[in-house]
Amino acid sequence: MSTATAPSVTTPPANASRAPAPGRSSRRRTALLRWLFIAPALLYMAAFFGYPLVRNVLMSFQHYTPTTYFTGEAPFNGLDNWRAVFSDPLFTDALWHTALFTVGSLLGQFTLGLALAVFFSRRFRLSRFVRAVLLLPWLVPMVVAAVVWRRILDQEHGVLNAALQTLGLTDGGVPWLSSPDVALLSAVLVNIWIGIPFNMVILYGGLQEIPRDLYEAASLDGAGPWRVFRSVTLPMLRPVITVVLVLGFMSTVKILDLILALTSGGPADATQTLGTVTYQMSFLRLDFGQGAVVGNVLILISAVFAVLYLRANRADFGNGK
Repeated sequence: MSTATAPSVTTPPANASRAPAPGRSSRRRTALLRWLFIAPALLYMAAFFGYPLVRNVLMSFQHYTPTTYFTGEAPFNGLDNWRAVFSDPLFTDALWHTALFTVGSLLGQFTLGLALAVFFSRRFRLSRFVRAVLLLPWLVPMVVAAVVWRRILDQEHGVLNAALQTLGLTDGGVPWLSSPDVALLSAVLVNIWIGIPFNMVILYGGLQEIPRDLYEAASLDGAGPWRVFRSVTLPMLRPVITVVLVLGFMSTVKILDLILALTSGGPADATQTLGTVTYQMSFLRLDFGQGAVVGNVLILISAVFAVLYLRANRADFGNGK
Protein backbone atom coordinates (compact mmCIF):
# COMPACT_ATOMS: atom_id res chain seq x y z
CA MET A 1 0.00 0.00 0.00
CA SER A 2 1.57 3.21 -1.14
CA THR A 3 1.43 6.28 1.02
CA ALA A 4 0.69 9.62 -0.75
CA THR A 5 2.87 12.47 0.40
CA ALA A 6 1.33 15.95 0.68
CA PRO A 7 2.97 18.57 -1.48
CA SER A 8 5.30 20.84 0.48
CA VAL A 9 4.40 24.55 0.72
CA THR A 10 7.34 26.89 0.44
CA THR A 11 7.14 29.80 2.90
CA PRO A 12 8.83 33.05 1.72
CA PRO A 13 11.52 34.34 4.03
CA ALA A 14 10.47 37.01 6.51
CA ASN A 15 13.02 39.53 5.24
CA ALA A 16 11.89 39.31 1.63
CA SER A 17 11.54 42.74 0.08
CA ARG A 18 8.03 43.90 -0.60
CA ALA A 19 7.08 45.34 -3.93
CA PRO A 20 6.30 49.07 -3.84
CA ALA A 21 2.64 49.81 -3.46
CA PRO A 22 1.03 50.66 -6.75
CA GLY A 23 0.44 54.37 -7.13
CA ARG A 24 3.26 55.54 -4.84
CA SER A 25 5.40 56.72 -7.74
CA SER A 26 2.46 58.58 -9.25
CA ARG A 27 1.87 60.38 -5.93
CA ARG A 28 5.51 61.41 -5.83
CA ARG A 29 5.25 62.64 -9.39
CA THR A 30 2.15 64.64 -8.52
CA ALA A 31 3.84 66.22 -5.51
CA LEU A 32 6.88 67.10 -7.63
CA LEU A 33 4.67 68.70 -10.26
CA ARG A 34 2.93 70.77 -7.59
CA TRP A 35 6.25 72.10 -6.32
CA LEU A 36 7.35 72.85 -9.88
CA PHE A 37 4.20 74.86 -10.47
CA ILE A 38 4.61 76.97 -7.33
CA ALA A 39 8.39 77.32 -7.66
CA PRO A 40 8.18 80.50 -9.82
CA ALA A 41 5.92 82.14 -7.24
CA LEU A 42 8.27 81.14 -4.41
CA LEU A 43 11.27 82.51 -6.30
CA TYR A 44 9.40 85.74 -6.99
CA MET A 45 8.44 86.11 -3.31
CA ALA A 46 12.00 85.40 -2.19
CA ALA A 47 13.54 87.86 -4.65
CA PHE A 48 11.12 90.78 -4.36
CA PHE A 49 9.84 90.40 -0.78
CA GLY A 50 12.19 88.19 1.20
CA TYR A 51 15.47 89.78 0.14
CA PRO A 52 14.36 93.43 0.70
CA LEU A 53 12.94 92.46 4.08
CA VAL A 54 16.18 90.81 5.18
CA ARG A 55 18.22 93.74 3.87
CA ASN A 56 16.01 96.21 5.73
CA VAL A 57 16.44 94.29 8.99
CA LEU A 58 20.22 94.16 8.53
CA MET A 59 20.35 97.85 7.64
CA SER A 60 18.70 98.75 10.95
CA PHE A 61 21.79 97.39 12.71
CA GLN A 62 24.26 99.24 10.49
CA HIS A 63 25.63 102.76 10.20
CA TYR A 64 24.23 103.22 6.71
CA THR A 65 24.79 106.66 5.12
CA PRO A 66 25.08 108.02 1.54
CA THR A 67 28.84 107.38 1.63
CA THR A 68 28.06 103.68 1.93
CA TYR A 69 26.93 103.67 -1.69
CA PHE A 70 30.41 104.81 -2.75
CA THR A 71 32.63 103.01 -0.25
CA GLY A 72 30.50 99.94 0.36
CA GLU A 73 31.26 100.20 4.07
CA ALA A 74 28.34 99.98 6.51
CA PRO A 75 29.74 98.95 9.89
CA PHE A 76 27.43 97.26 12.35
CA ASN A 77 26.58 99.45 15.32
CA GLY A 78 24.43 97.04 17.31
CA LEU A 79 21.31 98.57 18.78
CA ASP A 80 22.44 102.19 18.42
CA ASN A 81 19.90 102.92 15.67
CA TRP A 82 17.08 101.38 17.66
CA ARG A 83 18.00 103.34 20.80
CA ALA A 84 18.23 106.58 18.84
CA VAL A 85 14.85 106.08 17.21
CA PHE A 86 12.98 105.02 20.36
CA SER A 87 14.44 107.92 22.33
CA ASP A 88 13.48 110.44 19.64
CA PRO A 89 10.31 112.36 20.61
CA LEU A 90 9.42 112.58 16.93
CA PHE A 91 9.02 108.78 16.77
CA THR A 92 6.83 108.70 19.87
CA ASP A 93 4.58 111.45 18.51
CA ALA A 94 4.45 109.77 15.10
CA LEU A 95 3.42 106.48 16.67
CA TRP A 96 0.55 108.19 18.47
CA HIS A 97 -0.46 110.15 15.35
CA THR A 98 -0.41 106.94 13.28
CA ALA A 99 -2.75 105.24 15.74
CA LEU A 100 -5.18 108.16 15.72
CA PHE A 101 -5.01 108.54 11.95
CA THR A 102 -5.54 104.82 11.32
CA VAL A 103 -8.37 104.30 13.79
CA GLY A 104 -10.18 107.50 12.76
CA SER A 105 -9.85 106.71 9.07
CA LEU A 106 -11.03 103.11 9.42
CA LEU A 107 -14.02 104.05 11.54
CA GLY A 108 -15.11 106.81 9.18
CA GLN A 109 -14.51 104.86 5.98
CA PHE A 110 -16.21 101.71 7.23
CA THR A 111 -19.21 103.41 8.83
CA LEU A 112 -20.01 105.65 5.85
CA GLY A 113 -19.14 102.92 3.35
CA LEU A 114 -21.48 100.44 5.05
CA ALA A 115 -24.26 103.03 5.26
CA LEU A 116 -23.95 103.75 1.53
CA ALA A 117 -23.78 100.04 0.70
CA VAL A 118 -27.00 99.38 2.64
CA PHE A 119 -28.60 102.42 1.00
CA PHE A 120 -27.75 101.28 -2.53
CA SER A 121 -28.81 97.69 -1.84
CA ARG A 122 -32.35 98.99 -2.29
CA ARG A 123 -32.38 99.81 -5.95
CA PHE A 124 -33.95 103.00 -7.22
CA ARG A 125 -33.82 105.13 -10.31
CA LEU A 126 -30.32 106.46 -11.13
CA SER A 127 -28.78 104.29 -8.40
CA ARG A 128 -26.12 102.99 -10.79
CA PHE A 129 -25.24 106.49 -11.92
CA VAL A 130 -24.92 107.77 -8.35
CA ARG A 131 -22.75 104.78 -7.41
CA ALA A 132 -20.50 105.48 -10.39
CA VAL A 133 -20.12 109.11 -9.31
CA LEU A 134 -19.24 108.05 -5.77
CA LEU A 135 -16.42 105.91 -7.17
CA LEU A 136 -14.55 108.97 -8.44
CA PRO A 137 -12.57 109.63 -5.21
CA TRP A 138 -11.23 106.08 -5.41
CA LEU A 139 -10.14 106.50 -9.04
CA VAL A 140 -8.31 109.78 -8.50
CA PRO A 141 -4.59 109.34 -7.65
CA MET A 142 -3.79 109.99 -3.99
CA VAL A 143 -1.46 112.92 -4.67
CA VAL A 144 -3.97 114.59 -6.99
CA ALA A 145 -6.73 114.23 -4.40
CA ALA A 146 -4.46 115.66 -1.69
CA VAL A 147 -3.53 118.67 -3.82
CA VAL A 148 -7.19 119.37 -4.60
CA TRP A 149 -8.12 119.12 -0.92
CA ARG A 150 -5.23 121.38 0.01
CA ARG A 151 -6.80 124.06 -2.14
CA ILE A 152 -10.25 123.38 -0.70
CA LEU A 153 -8.98 123.60 2.90
CA ASP A 154 -6.87 126.71 2.35
CA GLN A 155 -7.50 129.18 5.17
CA GLU A 156 -7.58 132.29 3.01
CA HIS A 157 -8.94 131.21 -0.36
CA GLY A 158 -10.39 127.76 0.30
CA VAL A 159 -13.88 126.84 -0.89
CA LEU A 160 -14.79 125.22 2.44
CA ASN A 161 -14.08 128.31 4.52
CA ALA A 162 -15.92 130.49 1.99
CA ALA A 163 -18.97 128.21 2.25
CA LEU A 164 -18.87 128.23 6.06
CA GLN A 165 -18.65 132.01 6.15
CA THR A 166 -21.52 132.33 3.67
CA LEU A 167 -23.67 130.13 5.90
CA GLY A 168 -22.68 132.16 8.94
CA LEU A 169 -21.09 129.22 10.72
CA THR A 170 -17.69 130.92 11.16
CA ASP A 171 -16.54 134.52 11.37
CA GLY A 172 -13.03 133.91 10.05
CA GLY A 173 -11.22 131.22 8.13
CA VAL A 174 -10.62 127.94 9.95
CA PRO A 175 -6.91 126.96 9.85
CA TRP A 176 -7.58 123.45 8.62
CA LEU A 177 -4.01 122.68 7.63
CA SER A 178 -2.02 125.36 9.47
CA SER A 179 -3.11 124.67 13.07
CA PRO A 180 -1.51 121.82 15.06
CA ASP A 181 -4.89 121.22 16.73
CA VAL A 182 -6.83 120.73 13.49
CA ALA A 183 -4.35 119.51 10.89
CA LEU A 184 -4.45 115.81 11.84
CA LEU A 185 -8.26 115.85 11.89
CA SER A 186 -8.25 117.42 8.42
CA ALA A 187 -5.94 114.67 7.14
CA VAL A 188 -8.26 112.03 8.62
CA LEU A 189 -11.31 113.57 6.93
CA VAL A 190 -9.56 113.68 3.57
CA ASN A 191 -8.50 110.04 3.91
CA ILE A 192 -12.05 109.08 4.85
CA TRP A 193 -13.30 110.77 1.68
CA ILE A 194 -10.77 108.81 -0.38
CA GLY A 195 -11.52 105.43 1.24
CA ILE A 196 -15.34 105.51 1.30
CA PRO A 197 -15.79 104.18 -2.28
CA PHE A 198 -13.60 101.12 -1.66
CA ASN A 199 -15.54 100.19 1.47
CA MET A 200 -18.85 100.83 -0.26
CA VAL A 201 -18.06 98.63 -3.28
CA ILE A 202 -16.74 95.66 -1.29
CA LEU A 203 -19.53 95.78 1.30
CA TYR A 204 -22.15 96.25 -1.41
CA GLY A 205 -20.90 93.08 -3.10
CA GLY A 206 -21.10 91.24 0.22
CA LEU A 207 -24.68 92.39 0.76
CA GLN A 208 -25.70 90.99 -2.62
CA GLU A 209 -24.54 87.53 -1.54
CA ILE A 210 -26.84 87.37 1.50
CA PRO A 211 -29.86 85.14 0.70
CA ARG A 212 -33.12 87.08 0.53
CA ASP A 213 -34.86 84.20 2.33
CA LEU A 214 -33.20 85.23 5.59
CA TYR A 215 -34.71 88.69 5.42
CA GLU A 216 -38.14 87.26 4.60
CA ALA A 217 -37.92 84.86 7.54
CA ALA A 218 -36.85 87.68 9.87
CA SER A 219 -39.73 89.89 8.74
CA LEU A 220 -42.18 87.04 9.28
CA ASP A 221 -40.88 86.70 12.83
CA GLY A 222 -41.69 90.37 13.41
CA ALA A 223 -38.11 91.67 13.49
CA GLY A 224 -37.68 95.39 12.87
CA PRO A 225 -35.10 96.96 10.52
CA TRP A 226 -32.49 97.43 13.24
CA ARG A 227 -32.97 93.87 14.56
CA VAL A 228 -32.69 92.48 11.02
CA PHE A 229 -29.52 94.47 10.43
CA ARG A 230 -27.98 93.36 13.72
CA SER A 231 -29.06 89.70 13.60
CA VAL A 232 -28.92 88.94 9.87
CA THR A 233 -26.86 91.47 7.92
CA LEU A 234 -23.87 91.91 10.21
CA PRO A 235 -23.29 88.18 10.96
CA MET A 236 -23.56 87.23 7.29
CA LEU A 237 -21.32 90.14 6.31
CA ARG A 238 -18.62 89.33 8.87
CA PRO A 239 -16.07 87.72 6.46
CA VAL A 240 -16.36 90.69 4.09
CA ILE A 241 -16.04 93.16 6.96
CA THR A 242 -12.85 91.41 8.06
CA VAL A 243 -11.33 91.71 4.60
CA VAL A 244 -12.31 95.38 4.30
CA LEU A 245 -10.84 96.28 7.68
CA VAL A 246 -7.61 94.37 7.09
CA LEU A 247 -7.02 95.88 3.65
CA GLY A 248 -7.95 99.31 4.97
CA PHE A 249 -5.54 98.95 7.87
CA MET A 250 -2.70 97.85 5.59
CA SER A 251 -3.15 100.81 3.27
CA THR A 252 -3.71 103.39 6.03
CA VAL A 253 -1.03 102.56 8.59
CA LYS A 254 1.79 103.13 6.07
CA ILE A 255 0.28 106.12 4.26
CA LEU A 256 2.82 108.67 3.05
CA ASP A 257 1.85 110.50 -0.14
CA LEU A 258 -1.38 111.94 1.27
CA ILE A 259 0.35 113.45 4.32
CA LEU A 260 3.28 114.80 2.30
CA ALA A 261 1.00 116.49 -0.23
CA LEU A 262 -1.33 117.91 2.41
CA THR A 263 0.92 119.11 5.23
CA SER A 264 4.41 117.59 4.73
CA GLY A 265 4.13 116.37 8.31
CA GLY A 266 3.47 119.81 9.76
CA PRO A 267 2.57 122.15 11.24
CA ALA A 268 4.97 121.62 14.13
CA ASP A 269 5.09 117.87 13.33
CA ALA A 270 1.39 117.58 14.17
CA THR A 271 0.73 115.21 11.27
CA GLN A 272 3.92 113.15 11.38
CA THR A 273 3.17 109.44 11.02
CA LEU A 274 5.44 106.41 10.88
CA GLY A 275 5.44 106.63 7.10
CA THR A 276 6.52 110.26 7.01
CA VAL A 277 9.13 109.70 9.74
CA THR A 278 10.63 106.88 7.69
CA TYR A 279 10.84 109.24 4.73
CA GLN A 280 12.27 112.07 6.83
CA MET A 281 14.96 109.97 8.50
CA SER A 282 16.00 108.24 5.28
CA PHE A 283 15.84 111.01 2.68
CA LEU A 284 16.06 114.24 4.66
CA ARG A 285 18.38 113.28 7.51
CA LEU A 286 20.06 110.72 5.21
CA ASP A 287 20.32 108.22 8.05
CA PHE A 288 19.12 105.07 6.32
CA GLY A 289 19.79 102.90 9.37
CA GLN A 290 17.30 104.79 11.53
CA GLY A 291 14.84 104.95 8.65
CA ALA A 292 15.08 101.17 8.39
CA VAL A 293 14.24 100.89 12.09
CA VAL A 294 10.97 102.78 11.63
CA GLY A 295 10.24 100.70 8.54
CA ASN A 296 10.76 97.52 10.55
CA VAL A 297 8.34 98.81 13.17
CA LEU A 298 5.75 99.30 10.44
CA ILE A 299 6.39 95.79 9.12
CA LEU A 300 6.05 94.34 12.61
CA ILE A 301 2.74 96.13 13.21
CA SER A 302 1.39 94.90 9.87
CA ALA A 303 2.60 91.35 10.56
CA VAL A 304 0.86 91.24 13.96
CA PHE A 305 -2.36 92.48 12.39
CA ALA A 306 -2.06 89.91 9.58
CA VAL A 307 -1.60 87.07 12.09
CA LEU A 308 -4.68 88.18 14.01
CA TYR A 309 -6.60 88.31 10.76
CA LEU A 310 -5.54 84.78 9.77
CA ARG A 311 -6.44 83.41 13.20
CA ALA A 312 -9.87 85.05 13.03
CA ASN A 313 -10.47 83.56 9.60
CA ARG A 314 -9.37 80.13 10.83
CA ALA A 315 -11.77 80.38 13.76
CA ASP A 316 -14.62 81.32 11.41
CA PHE A 317 -13.76 78.41 9.11
CA GLY A 318 -13.64 76.02 12.04
CA ASN A 319 -17.07 77.17 13.21
CA GLY A 320 -18.47 76.66 9.74
CA LYS A 321 -19.21 80.32 9.16
